[in-house]
Amino acid sequence: MNFDAFFEQRLSGLREAGNYRVFADLERHAGGFPRATRHLPDGSTQEVTVWCSNDYLGMGQNPLVTSAMKDTIDLCGAGAGGTRNISGTNHYHVLLERELADLHGKESALIFTSGYVSNWAALGTLLGNIPGIIVYSDALNHASMIEGIRHSRCIKRVFRHNDAADLRRLMAMDDPAAPKLVAFESVYSMDGDISPISDICDVADEFGAMTYLDEVHAVGMYGPRGGGIAEREGIMHRLSVIEGTLGKAFGVMGGYITGSAVLCDFIRSFASGFIFTTALPPALAAGATASIKHLKASQLERRRHQDVVAKVRKALDAHGIPHMPNPSHIVPVMVGNAAKCKWISDVMMERHGIYVQPINYPTVPVKTERLRITPTPLHTEADIAKLSMALSELWSQCALARAVA
Repeated sequence: MNFDAFFEQRLSGLREAGNYRVFADLERHAGGFPRATRHLPDGSTQEVTVWCSNDYLGMGQNPLVTSAMKDTIDLCGAGAGGTRNISGTNHYHVLLERELADLHGKESALIFTSGYVSNWAALGTLLGNIPGIIVYSDALNHASMIEGIRHSRCIKRVFRHNDAADLRRLMAMDDPAAPKLVAFESVYSMDGDISPISDICDVADEFGAMTYLDEVHAVGMYGPRGGGIAEREGIMHRLSVIEGTLGKAFGVMGGYITGSAVLCDFIRSFASGFIFTTALPPALAAGATASIKHLKASQLERRRHQDVVAKVRKALDAHGIPHMPNPSHIVPVMVGNAAKCKWISDVMMERHGIYVQPINYPTVPVKTERLRITPTPLHTEADIAKLSMALSELWSQCALARAVA
């Protein structure tokens, strides 16, 4: 078999469908977020404004975070030295896990190298080791959750997105004695909608099921201390596991779970994705701890962020640019055509110095292609005006329908 020819054939199919991903070569400006320098293949550069970062609050540029990381490198060096089982747990890992457990009102926490790994390892370990367990998974759960469930090889049921009634229907059909776990998210990253956590917990409680909530797009963003949607709604105690990330609102890198002490110890002892991988560098752990501590005490970033999101939506409305309504900070601008979505993204970058990545299949269904805009507290009113006017110009060039006010 000619393997390279096979690879090229499949890649050509992506290009023809408008789904081939091209990475922007960007250099973020310390202290200047959301500005970045784009490096082009010919060696030239272009100054751009980033509108699609998951560093939602700009904490990756916060001096408290960067200073903590620099100080820790001076104290501990660059790397963790290996896995926590063999090379030892660095004290900064311990401090971070204590901070995370406190954030979510849980007994314990366990950190991983990414949010993807924490979902894959935690779900795969829980579901793969509890005999006869059935998992009930929201239809729009993240790929990392799906992979963890698949890896476990347990019985799986998929309930309609955010539909507690459908969840109850499925659970009622199964053996009442079978152990059960419900896995879902709080904020869904592509549509920006928020799950009915309390309703889902009601159903889970009725059938004696564990609950596993992914809060990666909500931690730092919602709640009086940034604990997420469950904290905002006062129901963190109803979740068996709350999973989150350090790489979005907290601005650093890594993932984690929180729960009872024995549950976290169980995953620590049996999850291959934890046992056999190098631990987070101490500097990352220290930076994350500084970020979490700050956002527990400060409401300023969250208030400014919500204000900018509202201004972006208002500007888009003024130009008739259709965007999906939702109660979160994610603003999906709906294009509905893969080729046009990529073209708009390319021209926004080339002509206007605006970086917003196209979201196409398989991330979202065909004909729901979109530009996923993520405002931050650091985008200015001038940035918002430039974004909305550029989109309006390109909307006309693509002959796309405008929203009716």
